[in-house]
Amino acid sequence: MLNTAAWNRIRYTAYAPLYDAIANRAFRRPRRVALGQVDWEPGMRVLLVGAGTGLDLPFIPRELEIHLTDLTPAMVKRATRRAHRYQRDVTCHVMDAEALTYPDEHFDVVVMHLLLAVMPTPQQGLAEAYRVLRPGGQLCVMDKFQPDGQPAGISRRLANIVTSILATDITRQAAPLLTQAGFQIRHDEPVLMNGLFRALLAAKPE
Repeated sequence: MLNTAAWNRIRYTAYAPLYDAIANRAFRRPRRVALGQVDWEPGMRVLLVGAGTGLDLPFIPRELEIHLTDLTPAMVKRATRRAHRYQRDVTCHVMDAEALTYPDEHFDVVVMHLLLAVMPTPQQGLAEAYRVLRPGGQLCVMDKFQPDGQPAGISRRLANIVTSILATDITRQAAPLLTQAGFQIRHDEPVLMNGLFRALLAAKPE
């Protein structure tokens, strides 16, 4: 199956000029719901991983230290412009979510929206999120997931061959991914398309 960091960089470079037109309105409420689950406190250090063009920024409090990463330079360029437009002090970097360059236990909150279903190895991405979170830190996830107690059937797995090449994996399950990475799930809420998209808040044990 064609799902590599190199391919993701190519296709999201192509998608970048159209991304806001497609994703902004459709995911505005799910982003707000997901980020509304986080227990925000002034001065928190926050990492937005695979943040695309920065569409999460309007729903994040201002009194925070925000770092934003994405695999694709074209996306980071647009995210930087959005941060300036909203007058947000955001540090933006091109970075692979599966190989973050931040030190251990550096962040209070990690946000991964519409990412776990896209990255080649979500287990590695979650391992990196776990590593850079401090004990007790929060992980905010919003994405499309196969129901946890219902493995994907043959038709979904066949469709996934196409969807993974063009956009996203449709067979991944949220709870197994998060718990196997060591996270404790605190909240899980359906946010779009009859529960296909879910917002989850998890924590790294103290």
